[in-house]
Amino acid sequence: MTEHPDLAGLQRRLAEFAAARDWQPYHTPKNLVSALSVEASELVEIFQWLTPEESARVMADPGTAHRVTDEVADVLAYLLQFCEVLGIDPLAALAAKIDRNEHRFPLPGDGDAP
Repeated sequence: MTEHPDLAGLQRRLAEFAAARDWQPYHTPKNLVSALSVEASELVEIFQWLTPEESARVMADPGTAHRVTDEVADVLAYLLQFCEVLGIDPLAALAAKIDRNEHRFPLPGDGDAP
């Protein structure tokens, strides 16, 4: 059984990959967020003209599933590199955002009881 890599390990591999190719000068926050936007748009492109029903079945086609998976990997890679450069812990950022949203958007009926 394949073990899933941890987030820090993936960030380390991405940093080592870029360092081995001398890409660090190009990995500025501006460039990384631009690349992230491009990759997210490539993911959107796959779904652009699909009906809701077709989009729900997109992973059933091996060729399309491969494209979706690759684009998800690209988006995540650039997001992780962006976080690394700016010193953001993406898991802590997400946990904090969920906490804020739980307070901002309470469950229906919360606080309504006498």
